[in-house]
Amino acid sequence: MSLTLAVALLLFLYWRQSSSAPTNADGASNALQAWDMLHGNVLLHGWHLSDVSFYTTEVPQYAVIEAFTGLGPWVVHVAAAMTYTLLVVLAAILAKGRAGGREGLTRALLAAGLIVAPQLSATSTLLLGPDHTGTAVPLLVAWLIVDVSPRRWFVPVAVSLILAWALVADSLVLVTGIAPLAAACLLRAGVGWRKDRASARFELSLATAAVAAAGLGWTIERTLGAAGGYAVSPVSTRTVTVGQLPHTAWVMARAALEVFGANVFSAGGPITFSFVALHLAGAALVVVALTTGMVRFFRAADVVIPVLVLAIVFNLAVYTVSRQGLDIATTREITAVMPFGAALAGRTLAAPLLADPVLRLRLVPPLVLIGCGYLATLGYAAALPSAPAANQRLATWLTARHLDDGLAGYWQANSTTLDTSGRVRVSFVQASNGRLVPGGWETVATAYDPARHNARFLAVKDATVTPDVLAAAMKTFGAPVHTYHYDGYTIFVWNTNLLVRLTGVVSAGPLGRAPAAFGG
Repeated sequence: MSLTLAVALLLFLYWRQSSSAPTNADGASNALQAWDMLHGNVLLHGWHLSDVSFYTTEVPQYAVIEAFTGLGPWVVHVAAAMTYTLLVVLAAILAKGRAGGREGLTRALLAAGLIVAPQLSATSTLLLGPDHTGTAVPLLVAWLIVDVSPRRWFVPVAVSLILAWALVADSLVLVTGIAPLAAACLLRAGVGWRKDRASARFELSLATAAVAAAGLGWTIERTLGAAGGYAVSPVSTRTVTVGQLPHTAWVMARAALEVFGANVFSAGGPITFSFVALHLAGAALVVVALTTGMVRFFRAADVVIPVLVLAIVFNLAVYTVSRQGLDIATTREITAVMPFGAALAGRTLAAPLLADPVLRLRLVPPLVLIGCGYLATLGYAAALPSAPAANQRLATWLTARHLDDGLAGYWQANSTTLDTSGRVRVSFVQASNGRLVPGGWETVATAYDPARHNARFLAVKDATVTPDVLAAAMKTFGAPVHTYHYDGYTIFVWNTNLLVRLTGVVSAGPLGRAPAAFGG
């Protein structure tokens, strides 16, 4: 009963922290896809998604929430709170493993405590739209199955199915799940073949399951596409130059600190800085755990530890050499290291702590105090006022004037639609070759059908209005009959259906380009 209450309290606190950040176009797009799925478009026919579909993870989660609450920006906050709560709980359970008694409890508390309080500056990464955070949930479930199940044939089968399912949603699973499992098991089986062939065979079966998951995930994606399902934008595989590696390594270090709540370089005022400084102790424990895990890599009794070690190392390494590592705003790419690092710390550090009386006497009191500081951090974040959705004022203004169908840049389009619970439909357009064209990122083809919709306005955020954008709008639609200025937006209104002029124009660039600055 007490555990249930604790989980419910965490869910509430994470919902409150999530509510302090405004929902944006990314989460709104997933919410609209879920709404479409809920209303019969199960394959998301006609949708052009980003380079991550979340089709088998967060989108169904959003659909379930919407079935009970309806469509609105609150869906993003509820889903984020659910996902983060699951990460904390699953990391604690995986850390506990088969250990019982005091050691099992210490493992679980250590893992949960390390990630219980997300940093305020990471709220939009960890507690808002999907952004890869929820992808760790099925991976933790897979590692739990490996850890607690008997070594029977169904374990590799179940793990392969879970990894394939997650891969359909997020190709990052190749780095954080499939490759670490395959590499860890192959290495361990090669070293341990002569000593324990039964264990080596089981680990070879897990490595085979990982490879099979990659093929199965690819097959499922192609089958969905052939059946008329959604289209996913290609994932960028561009890497940095050798000269850029020092910069991306520094960005990676800051991003890793941020996911563990310890990024003192973006801590804000003195109160938040003191909270963040406390988390440096947790980050240090994870570094110690990672080092310990490397030392214990070939211990026959525990395959989960090497998998977690390689998942963290692979994720950080790929981030560092990719162009994502040029900007800390892409911290979302390494969110998996947070629950993996917490689980690893619980599994590797609890037993030595309990076994050494001197170490226990020296470390337990400060760890308890730091844990209380973490809980204070979470309480502080939960007490912050709720933030309105990013385009709520625009949505209210459009609703009041019965402007219920129009166009906008990426960051205003789906977000405004969600803010009005679908009463106002705003579709994404972007400039290309001197004209406005339909967007090709998180859009659905039916939104641009003039037989279904009657778009009459174009909303542009003033900060992004340029002569080129205005010239493109005039060239595409002609002169507007009205121009309004409201709360940092310019809204152009025509008395004809803009989609008639827009349809038949090829979308800008290849599918898969992220939204340009227009509307940002």
